[in-house]
Amino acid sequence: MPLTATTAAPTTNRVGLDRTATIAVVVCWLFVVFDGYDLIVYGNVIPSLQNEWGISAATAGTLGSLAFLGMMIGAVLAGRLSDVVGRKRAVIGCAIVLSVFTALCALATGPVMFGALRLIAGLGLGGLVPTSNALAAELVPARWRAAVATMMMSGVPIGGSIAALLGIPVIPNWGWQPMFAFALVPLILLVPIAWKTLPDHTAAVTSTEVRPATGFSALLGTRFRSVSIMFALATMVTLLAWYGLGTWLPKLMQGEGTDLGSALTFALALNLGAVAGSFVTAWGGVRFGTIPTSIVAALLAGLALLSLLTSPPVALIYVIFVLAGVGTHGTQCLVIAAVASHYPDYLRGTALGWALGVGRVGAVAAPQIGGLLLAAGLGADSNFILFGVSALVAALLLTVIWRRFPSPT
Repeated sequence: MPLTATTAAPTTNRVGLDRTATIAVVVCWLFVVFDGYDLIVYGNVIPSLQNEWGISAATAGTLGSLAFLGMMIGAVLAGRLSDVVGRKRAVIGCAIVLSVFTALCALATGPVMFGALRLIAGLGLGGLVPTSNALAAELVPARWRAAVATMMMSGVPIGGSIAALLGIPVIPNWGWQPMFAFALVPLILLVPIAWKTLPDHTAAVTSTEVRPATGFSALLGTRFRSVSIMFALATMVTLLAWYGLGTWLPKLMQGEGTDLGSALTFALALNLGAVAGSFVTAWGGVRFGTIPTSIVAALLAGLALLSLLTSPPVALIYVIFVLAGVGTHGTQCLVIAAVASHYPDYLRGTALGWALGVGRVGAVAAPQIGGLLLAAGLGADSNFILFGVSALVAALLLTVIWRRFPSPT
């Protein structure tokens, strides 16, 4: 049955970007920065919440998992929604939900209220990355799509770095609440800009184009089922490593005898490594291919994290966390880039939502498993083993994708 888009998407066979498209991509990137801030901010306030509310490590892990549970639902629904109602509305809607309910966390009076607000905020948090990436992918030439998708994801660790830098002076002096109140800034500044600058269109479809199937029926049909499952599994173990570190690293390092300020500098090293990784892997993806580069990045992360078991000196620990940031976040950037390039335009949002949504199972599990390991008295090393092995499993899954499912684009 022929389908017609309300307004055609910009063509992607251009040599470069026009001014309107460039502004739109930058706005999408700023939303990803906001997403990254919200992802990491909880890990920075865990010690404060435990002190104020008297909650255990296992309970703190459960609270962290609630946001990721919302992300899992939000990614799947928003990715599909963006293919139906248009990228602009989906992006802005996710940003509003995330901003409002994150800011409300500052008013939480206990773990139950806090967890409920984080769960709802997670719906927007999970939807913002796939919808922003799907929109950006349609605005760039096809040959630059993988690089731009990877560069877009640099916003996540940049946002995380902002959270760590703010936390160092803010939390000791004013408590944890202002860290969540800062989420009002994007609502006030960025959403109005997005409403004026983002193109109002759905995926490019001509009036004569015939689709045998759309949405999840196509994504999990004969043509794409196997590779879609593999992408989701690779995302799952990668996110387990990345978000596990993002949630627990300050607490893990405090458990090793460092104070909160020093522990936050380790988190900053992780996020700065992830920022560098976004750019390094963007170059590597263009030069050597998206999937081969992701395999190397995952191996780097796994080996770096497992090397912590050797009790290296403090200076080397900082280097290890930089490498872990390069590898874990770089792998996820490249997986997103691979998904954005592997599927046709009318499935891109659904595919990104699927990979990130199902992959959020790893993100949901990471805070909970990490908290249970600590509560069982197994120490920081047990977490580093969990996250390191997860990265190595990601390398294995990506190797299978590389060998068996070459990209059609």
